[in-house]
Amino acid sequence: MNKTFNLLFFIKKNKIRTNGTAPIYLRITIDGKAADIAAKRYIDPKKWDVKAHKALGNSQEAKTLNLYLKTLEQKVYDFHYLMLKEENFVTAESLKSKLLGTDIEQRMLIPIFQEHNDKVEALVGQDFAPGTLERYKTSLKHTQEFISWKYKVSDIDITQIDHGFISDYDFWLRSVRKCANNTAVKYLKNFKKIIRLCLAHGWITKDPFLGYKAKIKEVERPYLTKEEIQMIYEKKFASDRLNQVRDIFLFSCYTGLAYVDVKQLSKSNINVGIDGDQWIFTHRQKTDTSTRVPLLPVAQELVLKYENHPQCVNSDVLFPVLSNQKMNSYLKEIASVCEINKDLTFHIARHTFATTITLSNGVPIESVSKMLGHTNIKTTQHYAKILDKKVSDDMAVLRGKLHSKKTNRLL
Repeated sequence: MNKTFNLLFFIKKNKIRTNGTAPIYLRITIDGKAADIAAKRYIDPKKWDVKAHKALGNSQEAKTLNLYLKTLEQKVYDFHYLMLKEENFVTAESLKSKLLGTDIEQRMLIPIFQEHNDKVEALVGQDFAPGTLERYKTSLKHTQEFISWKYKVSDIDITQIDHGFISDYDFWLRSVRKCANNTAVKYLKNFKKIIRLCLAHGWITKDPFLGYKAKIKEVERPYLTKEEIQMIYEKKFASDRLNQVRDIFLFSCYTGLAYVDVKQLSKSNINVGIDGDQWIFTHRQKTDTSTRVPLLPVAQELVLKYENHPQCVNSDVLFPVLSNQKMNSYLKEIASVCEINKDLTFHIARHTFATTITLSNGVPIESVSKMLGHTNIKTTQHYAKILDKKVSDDMAVLRGKLHSKKTNRLL
């Protein structure tokens, strides 16, 4: 809080114009430090009251000038009061800047976006996954390319980002970048994070996303059938590497764990569960949610198979997991050898666990959701929607029950 605050008007006699008038200035003094502001008015020095700091006399000209100076003085008091409420401490220079409007700093989009990404990078492994950082980096790259395409500049003032900017960005992602709907929506969702930061800091006052509507479209999640899982399980591959990739993929099919979570597993993640059997206790890296999955017989068999593998012993991991890119490359080869006409990726294992392994076998959706580490059961419900076979099987059981009752009652 400031201790002293004073205002006074004075004329600068060393700046007298050719018509004999001198400019009037307002001096702001806060805690002994002063800043001068031109009042943008002039007066004959002979008509200026040095002691009263105003124009002499009662002429209409003097009254008009003094009223103007009084109004300017009140404006300074008002600004000072508002600044104290916001900042608690005000200097003469900062108050002068506020009055003149020179305190408004031009803020450009790209440095703000880059600073955000730098902070995410510093927290990778704590609050963010490496994949999250990569997505924001790609979003920044796309944003720079869009600005160059649309405005022919390398950056833009954030105050220039309006609804039109968002609409044009959406169009650019879909047309120039050829992004599918869900990809375009996700990039704009990342960009919206930057806009929310600007709003939170008060750098912009209006949300440019107001009125913008784009929804993620539900896509069919591929999964393996019981017959396809059996085919992969029984196949003997000529390459040890293919057999290894197959085993790790099947482990994910029977546990529902994502690639990154399987890669990080160690023997310490396996403990005795509430039923006395072996369970996996871990955290999903993507959502940082606790995941507990009972080990089914096939999963237990695979864990035992690799417990003495040199890489597992030396690195204290459950499986010798390759990079995601290599795993997916080998999985395509496995699909080809097994004559499975699907674009096999490691993530399909997670879908397979949700559908073929659990939901199709009557495991309640609440239990499946918990094992998958979903934060919202709606995410799990997407899997349930594609299980026409399960619906057919359930209705066949019901049909049999109704037929066996041999009654005229409807139910």
